[in-house]
Amino acid sequence: MNLYIQNLKKFSTGKRVLILFILTMTIYFTMIFYSIPAVSSFAPNLPIFDLSPFGYSFAYANELLTLLGTKGRELYLTTQLPLDFIYPGLFSITYSLMLVWLCSKIFSENSKVYYLAIVPFFAGIFDYIENIYIIKMINSFPILEVVIVESASIFTILKSSFTMFFFLLLTIGFALLFKQKFSKK
Repeated sequence: MNLYIQNLKKFSTGKRVLILFILTMTIYFTMIFYSIPAVSSFAPNLPIFDLSPFGYSFAYANELLTLLGTKGRELYLTTQLPLDFIYPGLFSITYSLMLVWLCSKIFSENSKVYYLAIVPFFAGIFDYIENIYIIKMINSFPILEVVIVESASIFTILKSSFTMFFFLLLTIGFALLFKQKFSKK
C-alpha cells in the first residue's frame, strides 16, 4: 500500500490532475447529457440502474428492462455502457491523484490521511462490477435471475456509497485548504 501511495504522490502534480479532470468531466458530461438521456427516453419515469444509488429490486429491474424495449436495451449496451467502462478508470485515477495533491497541500508527507486516496479506486472497481452485472441482466432479459439483480444492486449501492464518501472527503479537503490559506493571512 505504501508503494501505491508513493506512486500517487509522484504523479499528483496540479497540471496532471487538471488534465485528467478535464478528460474525466468530458466523459461524465457526455454520459449525463447524451447517453443517459438517450437510454432514459425509453423509460422516462424510471432511472436507469447507474442512477439508482440506493439500489433496486428484482421487480424494478424487470420493469425497467421491459420499458426500455429492444432498442433501449441495445442503446444501453452500445452507448451508455462503453462510456461507463471508460469513466470508472478515469474517475479512479483522477480523483485519487486529486486527493493526494490536495493532501500534499494540507498534511505532512508522512500523514496516514493519504491512504484515503484508495476510496476513488473502490468506487471505480464497484462501478466496473456493476456494469458487468448490468450487461448480464440486459443480455439475459427477459429471463432474469434474482441473484444477478441483487448482486448488481449491491454493487450499485457500493459504487454510490464510495463515490459519495469521496466527494465528502474532497469537500472536507478543500474546506481545510481554504481554512489554512485564510488563517495564514
